[in-house]
Amino acid sequence: MFAFFAENLAPIMFLSLIVVLLLGYPVAFALAFVGFLFGFVGIEMGLLPINLFGAIPDRIFGQMSNETLLAIPFFTFMGLILERSGMAEDLLDTIGQLFGPVRGGLAFAVIFVGAILAATTGVVAASVISMGLISLPIMLRYGYDRRVAAGTIAASGTLAQIIPPSLVLIILADQLGRSVGDMYKGALVPGLVLVVVYSGYIIVMSLLQPASVPALPAEARLLRGWKLAGRVVTSLVPPLVLIFLVLGTIFIGLATPTEGGAMGAVGALILAAFNRRLDIKMVKAALYSTSKLSSFVIFILLGARVFSLTFYGVNGHVWVEHLMTSIPGGEIGFLIVANLLVFFLAFFLDYFELAFIIIPLLAPVADSLGIDLIWFGVMLAINMQTSFMHPPFGFSLFYLRSVAPSRAYKDRISGATIQPVTSGQIYMGALPFLGIQLAMVIVVIAFPQLVTHYKAGQVTVDPSTIQLNVPMPGAGGENPFGTPAQPFGAPEPSNGAPAAPGFGAPAPDFGSPTPSFGAPPSEPAK
Repeated sequence: MFAFFAENLAPIMFLSLIVVLLLGYPVAFALAFVGFLFGFVGIEMGLLPINLFGAIPDRIFGQMSNETLLAIPFFTFMGLILERSGMAEDLLDTIGQLFGPVRGGLAFAVIFVGAILAATTGVVAASVISMGLISLPIMLRYGYDRRVAAGTIAASGTLAQIIPPSLVLIILADQLGRSVGDMYKGALVPGLVLVVVYSGYIIVMSLLQPASVPALPAEARLLRGWKLAGRVVTSLVPPLVLIFLVLGTIFIGLATPTEGGAMGAVGALILAAFNRRLDIKMVKAALYSTSKLSSFVIFILLGARVFSLTFYGVNGHVWVEHLMTSIPGGEIGFLIVANLLVFFLAFFLDYFELAFIIIPLLAPVADSLGIDLIWFGVMLAINMQTSFMHPPFGFSLFYLRSVAPSRAYKDRISGATIQPVTSGQIYMGALPFLGIQLAMVIVVIAFPQLVTHYKAGQVTVDPSTIQLNVPMPGAGGENPFGTPAQPFGAPEPSNGAPAAPGFGAPAPDFGSPTPSFGAPPSEPAK
């Protein structure tokens, strides 16, 4: 029994984490609890060094000093200020009037405003709730099918997860040890393609079932001519300027994501003041929500650091790598299994939990197979969108359910009785968009240039290929080990000797502030 437990401590630890999570305990505490429990068990069994947990203070300090994660509170604060300043309401009203004469015009407005909000807020909840409060009553008033209306709003809100400056892309870049700017560049085209495909679905519905997506009646189109053109300019120009201020400066290299987030937060305050909607109450509410979300992320990261310390101590990364590389089909087989794993776990876990638990286990395997980690991260980010759309636990569906009418009411403008939107209608409306998201994963796998386009014509230097020769006294310019310096990720030496520890397929580090792939994991302090 002892031998079996010792040999299978890693899979037992991973399964125990899943059980604790399914019991409903908070993710941060579940990660830390399982890490401490199996760490003490491993120490008592003599499988782990007695001073294993002496490395935790360094890990926590490294996490708290990670400047990349500063972008999270900046972008969150920016999104909350914009959401409370009425920008979403102005955009929906203006674009709804612009597309009003077209069948499905309101749905097009929701999709395009969802894309703009995604590029300015990066927060799914803010996008879904804003559009649910503003556009859903209007769509119901003018006879939209409840399933189409609900699905369009829920799916458009999830664009905030894949279109930069998405919070999940920041987390993925940190977990993969890659640049946030490169992750943003790689995700931009797939995000815009999703907008086009969503719009294509509405076009198909307008042709097959025109009654489900009617045009606005003439009496509802209050803005026309130059008045409409002026409204479009005043409503669209400020958010577009803010998008360039945030994303444009990041893409052209003038600002880091953290600096871009800081400029975006300041820009959001300026826009709110310009619209005469900036007050102390709104700022305090935004700061409170920002602190709450940022603390949530940091606590999960700290719990993940404890879990990873023990998991890698029992060679859990080796077990996962052997498990995934033994899948038939090579890279394609690995990609299929990885995406199926993320898709099914998204029924129960949200994108933060998936990013902190699953991605660090899959990333070293992808790296060892020669898969571009930016492409891999964007592909999984699109897949993790489904965590918001899965019936019955999708968060976007819950957000929309919280603002959708649950009983019949009399519309104050038309005077007609509006029937409620049921949970079943929300779920059925989400299914076509869920299928579109899954199809987009397949498209990204089949056409990786959608993600890697930013590398075209660009001469890049991969830090993992830089050879460092550290001169030592009497070493003649060789490295401290007395052998020629070897690039990270290099193949085994030609003499048949195994590669040095840490080369080839090293273990990642949960929430590592610096790229952990290609370097041996830090050993506990002795």
